Amino acid sequence: MKDRPKHLTGDELLAMLAALSNPHRLRIIAALRVGGRNYISQLARELGISRPLLHLHVQKLQDAGLVVSRMEVSADGKALNYIEVADFEYALTPDLIAAAAASLGNDHND
Repeated sequence: MKDRPKHLTGDELLAMLAALSNPHRLRIIAALRVGGRNYISQLARELGISRPLLHLHVQKLQDAGLVVSRMEVSADGKALNYIEVADFEYALTPDLIAAAAASLGNDHND
């Protein structure tokens, strides 16, 4: 798994928080944490959502560095996209937010 830096940039923090702001994405991370790595089709069945919707949510989680995916070929020759939780741990503190905010560009002046 890819090691994440201990200090998040403002953009990374925003991406992570945005990714975690959706109940489907929280369920995806929970299912992967409890059940271990899984492939898209099986995970979609377990969560009761369509594969395209799951893929969209997994992409958002992957962009935020919270999950990783890897294509593998099964014994019968099928290509399977396996997803697993990335190794991450952040304590959301005022200091982390202040450090991340200091790195935000001018395009985040909502």
